[in-house]
Amino acid sequence: MIFVSAKGSGKVPEPQERPIIMSSSIAWRPEMGRLPSIFVSHGAPSFALEPGVAGPALTALGQSLPTPKAVLVVSAHWMTPQPRVAVTASPETIHDFGGFDPALYRLNYPAPGAPEVAQRALEALRDAGWDAQPDTQWGFDHGTWVPLMHLFPDASVPVFQVSMPRTTQGDSAYALGQALAPLADEGVLIVGSGSLTHNLYEVQWDGGGEPVAYAREFSEWIRTAVTGRQHQALRRTMHEAPHAHRAHPTAEHLWPLMVAAGAAGDEPPGTVVDGGFTHGVLSMDSFVFGTVPALLTEPAGQAVPA
Repeated sequence: MIFVSAKGSGKVPEPQERPIIMSSSIAWRPEMGRLPSIFVSHGAPSFALEPGVAGPALTALGQSLPTPKAVLVVSAHWMTPQPRVAVTASPETIHDFGGFDPALYRLNYPAPGAPEVAQRALEALRDAGWDAQPDTQWGFDHGTWVPLMHLFPDASVPVFQVSMPRTTQGDSAYALGQALAPLADEGVLIVGSGSLTHNLYEVQWDGGGEPVAYAREFSEWIRTAVTGRQHQALRRTMHEAPHAHRAHPTAEHLWPLMVAAGAAGDEPPGTVVDGGFTHGVLSMDSFVFGTVPALLTEPAGQAVPA
């Protein structure tokens, strides 16, 4: 899906003004156990240069985690007939949007690919019955590189993407996460990248004021399901959540949440990373499924402050 701005996002800092923040210097080791999985709301492409509340929260999360062997991203912006796994050694930064400030098109996220780890993902998917194929062309769409500019700003961790099937629904997205789950035991950070709310027809490009009521109510329902480990309800979000079809006129930006949940299962805790709202209707909340470092841990049902 191409993200087109109806209005320019205004003056933003030039790319060279971005501070470089190093990720954790502690590399993941097997004795640390499995890594959690993460869902990130990547918002509008302008999130790369306008971090708001969510950007610093993601940076804090990245710094609190051991450095993963690789980051596996399932993005709402790469959907194919069957799952494909990017095996590219040097992925390109894809600017798959239009109408935004020219500074965004000069941004580059130069993380290396992870071909060997990608092969493991292929094996895991095929072992689970998916007709997964390698892809030698795909780079990083903005659902990947925009949030990773906050999560791992120094771009030193290898990254690769796995596509979602175009027929994905709640249960199949969850099953895709379950199929990828073994990689979390091998030091791979599994990230689902979408948007907690995604009604582009109602985006307030002038910035917006207070969050619109329906978007807040939908977001609160998701928070309750995640922190309450209500994964069956979560998989039925489009049927059970209030205002679901207004929050997601099309659901491709919701399914990465199910992928992240499926990769962890319903036993580990779910934690909210509070991202606030942008443009009136875009919830920027993210979620961590699994053991969370003390820096970001709060009791179930409560949000993590930015």
